[in-house]
Amino acid sequence: MRAGIYIHFPFCLKKCLYCDFNSTPATGSDHRGYVELLLKEVELRQAALPEPVSAPTLYFGGGTPSLMGPELVGLVVASARERFSLEPDAEVTLEANPGTLTRERLDGYLAAGVNRLSLGVQSFEDRLLKRLGRVHSSAEALSAFQDARRAGFDNISIDLMHSLPGQSLSQWREALELAVSLVPEHVSAYALSIEEGTPFERLHDEGALPLPAEEEAAAMFEATTAVLSKAGYRHYEISNYALPGRHSRHNSAYWNRLSYLGFGAGAHSFWNPDGLGRRWKNPGDVAAYAGGIEAGLPVDEEPEQLTLKDALSESFFLGLRMLDGLDLAPLLQRYGEAALAPYLEQAAAWEKRGALIREGSLIRVSPGAVILANGIFSSFV
Repeated sequence: MRAGIYIHFPFCLKKCLYCDFNSTPATGSDHRGYVELLLKEVELRQAALPEPVSAPTLYFGGGTPSLMGPELVGLVVASARERFSLEPDAEVTLEANPGTLTRERLDGYLAAGVNRLSLGVQSFEDRLLKRLGRVHSSAEALSAFQDARRAGFDNISIDLMHSLPGQSLSQWREALELAVSLVPEHVSAYALSIEEGTPFERLHDEGALPLPAEEEAAAMFEATTAVLSKAGYRHYEISNYALPGRHSRHNSAYWNRLSYLGFGAGAHSFWNPDGLGRRWKNPGDVAAYAGGIEAGLPVDEEPEQLTLKDALSESFFLGLRMLDGLDLAPLLQRYGEAALAPYLEQAAAWEKRGALIREGSLIRVSPGAVILANGIFSSFV
């Protein structure tokens, strides 16, 4: 069985104002103790799985994984190699906050087995970074990128956000042009989302968050594809662009419903040997997570065996996120035409409206409808 490995490191220097991820300030946290819990969980999960696993990808997310010392990252990579046969050409990604990186740490991460860096730049404007609650500056972001290149990283992704409070279309274009000038292998460009329970939600409800108008936000989305495509980046997923052969292999597995195993507080897992799949998650609270691991038991919260309807819905709304489209042939072979009929009818309705394109067994979102994709996806739920 092949399955990607996800490692969640929940600690941050400071929680950003827009963030609803499972993260907590790192003050007083025991990084080595947490990594020891991760290693124990890896051991427990390996023993509990019904068959051996070969891992094509390993992804350190958070939180801020770049707060982990390289030696701790190396311990996790070594454990993945031992317990889950981390493949020789595995993609090993570390999410990093530019404000936490030094040349020495970057050298250490590369030596530890990390071969892909995901830099959480978000913006190249200090005033916007401050508005977001980020702990790094634009200068630190640029320096971190150059230091990563000097260290030997040849696969770097940059995260950028648009539709930010106080951001204009021209400023977003400038950010894209600056990103392109660095020639990263991958760019993730997301629109700001106001998430429940965040400080940004409160400010938004109070009318104190001056977001761009809907028309300007749409223009930012369109500018993203125009600028990046002109520079040679392929728009392969709604919010992701890559130079040829440099798409995120780990994240692509999510959109294709391939198995992955999550480790750490709040991590999610998906085990799919049968085409339907089973999901579970770890406790989000670090203390509750630690209690389960120390007791010798992986604590699987909210276990869910997916139904045929679940599997088909996910296949459509996740598969259509990929700009190459969804191949219906394997779905028809696995699930049968009768099971797919309602989804094919829904797809045909969107096709009549020009929002989807059908070419043989392949169905994809039409270029002009990508900006409306969320409405299309939700119709398959």
